[in-house]
Amino acid sequence: MIYVTGDTHGDINRFKDPSLKKLGRGDTLIICGDFGFIWDGSKRERALLKKLAEKDYTIAFIDGCHENFDILEDIPEEDWNGGKVHFIADNIVHLMRGQVYTIEDKRIFTFGGGHSQDFDFRRDSTNWWEREQPDHSEILEAIQNLDEVSNEVDYIITHEPPASLKDCLRVDVFQRLEVHAFFEDIIKVCSYKKWFFGKCHIDKHIPIKFYAVFNDVHKLK
Repeated sequence: MIYVTGDTHGDINRFKDPSLKKLGRGDTLIICGDFGFIWDGSKRERALLKKLAEKDYTIAFIDGCHENFDILEDIPEEDWNGGKVHFIADNIVHLMRGQVYTIEDKRIFTFGGGHSQDFDFRRDSTNWWEREQPDHSEILEAIQNLDEVSNEVDYIITHEPPASLKDCLRVDVFQRLEVHAFFEDIIKVCSYKKWFFGKCHIDKHIPIKFYAVFNDVHKLK
């Protein structure tokens, strides 16, 4: 089975949640950005990744605003289930922007990245990366990949919500990126069952198809 949860921010305790105990070999847990275990390359971080690598299930995450993009982009790109990925370990996979994966016969479109809410405090430090913000070439690649599947997917997984939902949720209402407008276009042209996004640190269903997800674990049926 495939499951989706929100930002983990390097918190190993999130993986001790009772709802994850039922996951086993062959299952996949998708994290909606801000995985947080690719941050400083420290001994502690490597130990935590080793613990996660011992899980029977696959941990697949999109990038958010709190990842170390220098480390991520130093990992060779590989193909996995129809899209490009970075393998952190055999069972830990970074799902890249604008890709379409087929997992358990379900077609899943992913697009990570976004804008740090603490940008004003981090932008002049060594722990902020301009690459957190998606660029035009990634959007063009996403458009091409969606076109190849006739704009039909089962699920959409992003870190940022579409612009209209930012207004609805009153999250970063004055901040817009090109990707927010792109997401609005996806709403109009794509066929999909559900759209999950992290970033907001809330668990909320926005009828009919949108899910802000943080602590909850959703099973994709």
